Amino acid sequence: MNIDSIQNGVVIDHITAGRGMTLYHMLGLDEIDCPVAIITNAGSKRMGKKDIIKVDADIDINVDVVGYVDPGATVNIIKNSLLIEKFNPALPSILTNVLKCKNPRCVTAVEQEINHIFKLTDKDNRVYRCLYCETKH
Repeated sequence: MNIDSIQNGVVIDHITAGRGMTLYHMLGLDEIDCPVAIITNAGSKRMGKKDIIKVDADIDINVDVVGYVDPGATVNIIKNSLLIEKFNPALPSILTNVLKCKNPRCVTAVEQEINHIFKLTDKDNRVYRCLYCETKH
């Protein structure tokens, strides 16, 4: 398999195998008009298997989404075929408009314009709770 290098864009590497498609959809990459490569179950010395996403466009990605889906992933920013930035996003303490509250009695179910805000309440178990009604996600 041959995936070309990118000139300007983002490479999300070291995604836990099986989480690549979730990340792809949550980042809204299925809605953009540019080349996106998703590599699943790629071999990795460190992880055994991993997923990789390559976006061949200079776009901003929501790093909180990457940290929520897989805090062990690596985000690489490419400009003019050179790696200019590389970082591991942390598990975010607050998520805004990433998750939707499942509680039908929550104010977010009634008020369409209100932000869906979730706060990390248990870092070890990655538990987020709605800021308004405390529903667990």
